[in-house]
Amino acid sequence: MSSSEGIGQRGISRREFLRLSAAGTGLLLLSGCGGGETEGGGPVTLSALFMNQAAYSEDDVKNMTEQFQKQNPNIKVNLTFVAYEALHDKIVAAAPAGTYDTVLVDVIWPAEFASKKMIVDITDRFPESERSKIFDGALKTTEYQGSYYGVPWILDTKYFFYNKEMLEEAGTAPPETWDAVVEAARALKSQGVVEYPLVWSWAQAEALMCDYATLLGAYGGQFFDEGGKPAFNTGGGLQALEFMRMTLDEKLSNPASTESLEEDVRRIISQGEAAMALNWTYMFALANDPNESQVAGQIEIAHTPAGPAGAPGVNGSMGIAVSNGSQNQDEAWRYIQFMTSQEVQNQYAKLSLPIWKSSYEEQEVVEALPQVVPVAKEQLNDMILRPIVPQYNQVSLDMQVEIQRALTGDKSPKQALDDAAGSVESVTQG
Repeated sequence: MSSSEGIGQRGISRREFLRLSAAGTGLLLLSGCGGGETEGGGPVTLSALFMNQAAYSEDDVKNMTEQFQKQNPNIKVNLTFVAYEALHDKIVAAAPAGTYDTVLVDVIWPAEFASKKMIVDITDRFPESERSKIFDGALKTTEYQGSYYGVPWILDTKYFFYNKEMLEEAGTAPPETWDAVVEAARALKSQGVVEYPLVWSWAQAEALMCDYATLLGAYGGQFFDEGGKPAFNTGGGLQALEFMRMTLDEKLSNPASTESLEEDVRRIISQGEAAMALNWTYMFALANDPNESQVAGQIEIAHTPAGPAGAPGVNGSMGIAVSNGSQNQDEAWRYIQFMTSQEVQNQYAKLSLPIWKSSYEEQEVVEALPQVVPVAKEQLNDMILRPIVPQYNQVSLDMQVEIQRALTGDKSPKQALDDAAGSVESVTQG
């Protein structure tokens, strides 16, 4: 932000990498997507809100939309693009007037938007027969309290990246657990292969929450208990922050991590100044691009390492929703069906991997990202969500501030999380 999510707030974000990768080709003509007749037979104009650094570029969204309009000549779609950082507030501001018929929604927003009745419950339009074909983790992107408020569209999670030549030089195998990551980092450091083997996006931003969620899940923590009270300050949530702090104390993690976002992580890895990192899908292509990287051909992608409770990747996906104020909800739904369809997503797989499980067996998708697809097939079934609460933005900010205080040594991990839990409880229970 996922988050999405304040992610990549400077430089090229994961959602902009397509500008440096091969462009998608033409769109397949779809059957069964409507013949262009609207209810009553009259023309309809839709307004759709997207972001201009999505994994699908503006040009790609325009191309998809033009194809939709050809198949639905009585429906015209006006597109608006804004920066990710402006997307949330744009949706909120436009909701009372019903300005947009469809909106692009980050995984961390459905709770807020649904509870405020800003987006439509589309569960009845989105049958189980269709949902069963989509990755479970992707479906969580637009789910709130057992109902669906949109269809997932941009599917992403953080993967584990490592420099295979550095690990070989240190005589260590690619790590599959977080304990093994620490062992590998110690070996890399002690043998002088690289001063700081690890680098993270731990600046006070949503990027920090993404990494913390990954580790919290690996250590078996939870953000809230069954009663809705904060639980991240005990058990796996506390162990996750203690792990983060330990890697800084042992100088295994680059101290610049506490001021870095994902794009900084990519640059540090690409300059050969770190051997291991978490990052979004986009980093693989750029870290192995000789025009962008000094270590092209050395960077591998893997499932996130496992902790005692598993190896989830953070859900960083986005979906398309129907605005509650739309006067053309049937046509808006038809547009969403087209944009999220398997045929369309397969055609643009190099830019954003499809939400559809069977796509990962299809040649055009596998050939688009042959090294990534086998890993994605597993990781995309194993994702953790950040807190699903209507007050997420404030919850995230309170947690970011306190986690940072632990990472910089201003507070112990326990004190920082206790203080964060107090703040979060007042926000969510008040």
